[in-house]
Parts: sequence; structure tokens; C-alpha cells
Amino acid sequence: MKPKARIFSCLSWLLTLAAMLIPSGSAVAQENDRVPTALLGGLFVVFLICGLVFYVFMALAVQTIANKTHTENAWLAWIPIANIFLLLNVAKKPLWWFLLFLIPIANIVVAILVWMAVAEARNKPNWWGILMILPLVNLVALGYLAWSD
Repeated sequence: MKPKARIFSCLSWLLTLAAMLIPSGSAVAQENDRVPTALLGGLFVVFLICGLVFYVFMALAVQTIANKTHTENAWLAWIPIANIFLLLNVAKKPLWWFLLFLIPIANIVVAILVWMAVAEARNKPNWWGILMILPLVNLVALGYLAWSD
């Protein structure tokens, strides 16, 4: 196929795709189609902001825990996969345990063991680590482990 023919073929394919994506019908039908899209977009923004707030809270808490346990490179709490290595250092667990985080079901058990060791490193009862598997309670437990004396 010649280059010009290939370009025209791609352009016709893109125009066909665009025509399929543009809603057809009356102006009222087009206006009604925009409402669910706007709601979905707004909901996406709300989830994005909530996720960002949770990520900042989690990173600040893990960084504070690392600072209070005098663990080097506390800034690793802000890097998504590196924060697991930071938690393993705080918990004084071998770094190869990271591989256990990649195994389904086993990662839950390993996470509990790591958070229990983190709680012990902060001189708190180790059952605070078990609370990290409970939704919403984990936020309280993380805050307690990070900012309590």
C-alpha cells in the first residue's frame, strides 16, 4: 500500500470512529446524554481527590514512623513501591519479603506481620498492626502509630 493511500485509510478510519462516538439525535437527546457524563466526571474527580488525600496521609504517617524509629531514607515513604521497602526496614524484616507482597492471600498475612513489627518498633502493642486490615480503622491505627508518643 502506498503512503498516501495508507494516510487516507487511517484518516477515514478516524473519521468513522469519531462519527460513532458523537451522539446523534435531537438537541434534547444530546443535552440529556451530557448529564450522566458530567455526573460520572464529577464522581471521578471526587474519588481522585479522596485518593490523593489518603495517599498524602499514608505517606506522611509512614515517613513520621520512619523518622521516629531512626530509619534511614524516610523520604522513600512518598514513592509507591519503595515505601514497602521502607516499612520492611522499619519492621527489621528481610527485604526479600517484598516478593511475598506479590503473592495473593499471602500478601495479607505478610502485611499484618510487617505492621505488627512496625507497631513493636514504635513501642506499641503489636495488635495495632492487626488493625491495619480493617477499613477506616486503619486510618486511626496508622495515625496512632505515627503521631502518638
